[in-house]
Order: sequence, then structure tokens, then C-alpha cells
Amino acid sequence: PAPADPAPTDPRAVRRAAWAGLVGTALEQYDFVIYGTASALVFGDLFFPNATPAVALLASFAAYAVGFAARPLGGLFFSRFGDRLGRKWILITTLFLMGGSTFAIGLLPTYHQVGVLAPALLVLCRFFQGFGAGAEQSGGATLLTETAVTGRRGRLASLVMTGAALGTVMGAVAWILVQTLPDDQLMSWGWRLVFASSLLVTVAAMVIRRKLSESPVFQDLKRRHEKPKSPVKEVFQHGRKPMLLVLFMNVGVSAQSYTYQVFMASYLVSTVGVDASFVPKVLMIGAACGGLAAIGFGVLSDRVGRKPVYASILAALVLLPGPSFIALNTGSPAAITVTMIIGFVLAGQGAVGVQMSYFPELFGTRYRYAGVTLGREFSSVLGGGVAPLICASLLTAFSGSWIPVAVYMMLMMIISLIAALMTPETRDRDLTSPVDATAPAPAATETSTR
Repeated sequence: PAPADPAPTDPRAVRRAAWAGLVGTALEQYDFVIYGTASALVFGDLFFPNATPAVALLASFAAYAVGFAARPLGGLFFSRFGDRLGRKWILITTLFLMGGSTFAIGLLPTYHQVGVLAPALLVLCRFFQGFGAGAEQSGGATLLTETAVTGRRGRLASLVMTGAALGTVMGAVAWILVQTLPDDQLMSWGWRLVFASSLLVTVAAMVIRRKLSESPVFQDLKRRHEKPKSPVKEVFQHGRKPMLLVLFMNVGVSAQSYTYQVFMASYLVSTVGVDASFVPKVLMIGAACGGLAAIGFGVLSDRVGRKPVYASILAALVLLPGPSFIALNTGSPAAITVTMIIGFVLAGQGAVGVQMSYFPELFGTRYRYAGVTLGREFSSVLGGGVAPLICASLLTAFSGSWIPVAVYMMLMMIISLIAALMTPETRDRDLTSPVDATAPAPAATETSTR
């Protein structure tokens, strides 16, 4: 029989891991939410003032996409060390890089002060922000999945997405507060306060992560001197199948998630005509509900399995875009709020909450960190990184029609649904095994078949 997972005997280690995953991902999402909201509301005027409103919005979302383009590069870089040096120190490094880059954005000069140097510096900060985020969620998911006892992995790992929801709520609150300022103060120094506030979250997360213990699975790997010299190389040599499954399972979810979180904000303001101050409030409500849903779906996946829960969520997301736009275009605050809640519950946090345990369980122990990171981050570029830009381009190309945007969202989700149906169940799988979950079962011996 397969050996049991080396579960920690000290419950304090589990609590520290839970807090480390939650707070670190909260910072990552906070950084991305305040940047995405700024792209929709203020960056066009501050960094691209000579463009038309439509072109300025496209330029803001293009700069936003740069962060996602940097994520697989960061994933490639940090994956070399996550399976060799451990999960803890990589998570501390990425935390510092993300927080520092976000704080630097708040110090940038605007276009009116230094000309084209301003958007160039914005893109550079965005690049380093994405580079650090490239191993953050995957590292947190791997650490929590390997720390949790068998039968509770889905519940514990889903806290990563609860942290993401918390980051969205904090980002929305920050924008709600600064939007109470007069417009001239908001555009001169109010927006800078939002980015400077990330320093507080970074310090709090750093204190928690410094006390973090390594995962029991990695400690066992270290004791047996089986740490790989080149985890990324081993993924491409031996773990291509699970990595590609992770990529395709996440690409549609990432596209819809960031469409709801970023593109919908600008759509509500520029097309539906909703007051800009309403957008952060509805994002905050949606994220709060999504954070609770992440835990709920994580617990459900512990009981009935990862595959049925994940595939059911994706099937619902295939059907969601059309009704979502119909509801948003009514302009009704109630209809908009309900639509955004459903989007966050299913795409924003619910589906990704299941991923946090599902994806690490797909890989063998030698290159788990690298496999999850590469699969998720490359799909984040193809999905979430370009989704707001593609949606804004489709909206412009088709004279404001939402139908092409909905079709794009549906097609991306169909890709993920097909991949999910091809993926094996992994619940309660032995995480000390070097074999991937997608590996064929050993052939039955002649004795066992008689």
C-alpha cells in the first residue's frame, strides 16, 4: 500500500500555513485589483492623456496585460528553486517583490510631469509586480495542500482564494475611500494613497511568513535527498500531460475571472452609464461572497471529489455570459449586484478555490511546485492577462455590442470544461508519490489476474 501523507502533528504549523497562504494571496490580489480599477478609472487620464477615451482604455489594459505576460517568466524563474530550496523562502521573496512594485507605482510621475517616461515606468513596475506574482498563488496552494491532513486538503487550500477575495475587498474599500475626495485631489494625490497602502499589507504578510514552517512533504523529500536539480526541466520531460491539463483547465476560468473583475468595471461605467463610485462597492460585495464560496466548494470537493465539483462549475460558466450582459445592461443596481456576485462565486473564487488542491494533487512530488506554477501562469497570460484587452477591443470593433464578448467568454470556458472532463480524480491522493496522477496504472500481474 502507498505510504500515508506525512501530516504535521503540530496544529500550529497548519494554522501558520493557512494564515501565510491567505494573507500573501490577499496582497497579490490587492495589488492587482487596485491596478485594474485604476486602469479602468484614472490611468487613462494620468498616463495616456493625449489618446481618445477608447484608445486610452485600451492602452491602460495593455499595460495591465504586461503583468500577466511577466507571470510565466516569474514562474519559470522561481520554479527552479521552489522544488529545490523549499516553498517558504520563495513565498517570502515573491511577497517582497510584489509589494515593493505596487508601492513604487504610487510614487511614479504622470505624463504631464515627465512625458512618455511615465507610461514606460508604469509598465516596468507592472512587469515586476507580475514577475513576483508568478509563483505566489501556486506556491501557496502547494504549501497548503502538502500541509493539510488527508481529507481536508480542499478546505485548507481553498483559503488561498479566500485570501484573494479579501484582497479584492480591501482594494475596493481603498478605492471607495479615495473616491470621496474631490476629483482634483483624487487625480493629484488620492490615487497614490491607494498604492502606497500596499506597504502595510506587505509588512503584515512578511511577519506572518517569516514564522512559517516548510511543508511536511518537502521536508520528507529533503530527508530522502530526492530534491531535483532542475524541476522545470523535469516538468517538460516527464510532467507535460498534467501541466497541459492545468493550463487548459485554467485558461477559461482565468479569462472569465478577470473579465468580471476588471473589464466589467469599465463596461459598467463607459457603456451602461453606471456611476463610477458604484463599481468598487459591487466588486467588494462580489468578492466577499466569492471568498465564502471558495471555502464551500473546497469542502464539497473533499466530500464528493475534485472533478465533479470543478466540472459542474465550469459547465455553469459556459452558460453564464449571455444572461450576465443582459442583466448588466438593465442598469438596475440590484441586477448588476446579483450578476457580479454570481461571477465572483463561480469564476472569481469558486472554481479557483477547487484548483488550489486539485492542481497540486495532479503532480508527483519532485516537480509539483514547478508543474502547478508553469501550468497556471502560462494559462493566466492566455486567459486573464489578455481578457480585458480582448473584450475592450471586441466592444470597440463591434460598435459597443456585448455579444462578441459573451461568445469569447463562452468559447474560452468550453476549452477548460473539455480539459476538466479529461482529467482524473485526485482527491486524497498520496502526495509523497513521485508519480503523476495522469500516469497509467501499473499493469496487472499474471497472478493478480487469475
